[in-house]
Amino acid sequence: MIIDTPEVQDINSFSRLEYLKEVYGIIWMLVPIFTPVLGITIGVLAIVWLEREISAGIQQRIGPEYAGPLGILQALADGTKLLFKENLLPSRGDTRLFSIGPSIAVISILLSYLIIPFGSNLVLSDLNIGVFLWIAISSIAPIGLLMSGYGSNNKYSFLGGLRAAAQSISYEIPLTLCVLSISLLDIVEAQSKYGFWGWNLWRQPIGFIVFLISSLAECERLPFDLPEAEEELVAGYQTEYSGIKFGLFYVASYLNLLVSSLFVTVLYLGGWDLYSVHIFFGTTIGIFITLAKTYLFLFIPITTRWTLPRLRMDQLLNLGWKFLLPISLGNLLLTTSSQLLSL
Repeated sequence: MIIDTPEVQDINSFSRLEYLKEVYGIIWMLVPIFTPVLGITIGVLAIVWLEREISAGIQQRIGPEYAGPLGILQALADGTKLLFKENLLPSRGDTRLFSIGPSIAVISILLSYLIIPFGSNLVLSDLNIGVFLWIAISSIAPIGLLMSGYGSNNKYSFLGGLRAAAQSISYEIPLTLCVLSISLLDIVEAQSKYGFWGWNLWRQPIGFIVFLISSLAECERLPFDLPEAEEELVAGYQTEYSGIKFGLFYVASYLNLLVSSLFVTVLYLGGWDLYSVHIFFGTTIGIFITLAKTYLFLFIPITTRWTLPRLRMDQLLNLGWKFLLPISLGNLLLTTSSQLLSL
């Protein structure tokens, strides 16, 4: 049987079209995966650059200025340097726990970005237990730190891991009690009804302060960086780490800081709403408003790190259990009573 040339060309063009459709489908499937990862990476690089510039301004230094314009590529250069450094393993430690620990710390924090709404119709997974899922997932990170400290076969590292676990348990309870609603989308919509003065920052000032202090402790930022106190524990759970594994801990701390700031923006600063501007300009302006509020709020934890001294371990635990826990319980009781009386 002889097939005419036009028929062969039609078959070839059809097969080529089907191949292009498959390639297009694969690319379109990967876009939603890599877009958030790229956005989070750029966000972390921006935070590192902001912290170095702000700390330089506070201490009257120049700060990064050589790597790229205004030193904006300095964090990228540091990450590249860590990527090519030698990866050392403790000879008498548990190498499996030592290697898995940093990955658990990073992955547990990355999962928290699934439930953050960046716009009215832009959330990866709108769950009814959104905030509590974040608290549950973030509590896995100290397990990774404890595994890292134990696997290092180093007393300083193990003490740092134990401190991280104790600190996380102490401040997660007040953090949970401050969240008086459940669905993140509902929280933003409730705040948008009254504009700027409808933000939960004005309705719940006590909850905002407790949430801020607890989130700083969860992120292990000064004055709460007891797990890696260099005067006492060399570098805490990071003591034996080098290369990319040390870089993972570094990235995890800034990822946690960014996700905490995003939750503060959504819970207390009105999220993507600013005088209903997003209604007229769509989702893009909503994302911009959310990120602008987040990075403006980041000035508080950054300036706090370079202003306040470190607490002692007993002071940190006393603050969590003897002050923040009763205050958050009283705030919850007061809010519940006012809601019942208004019915």
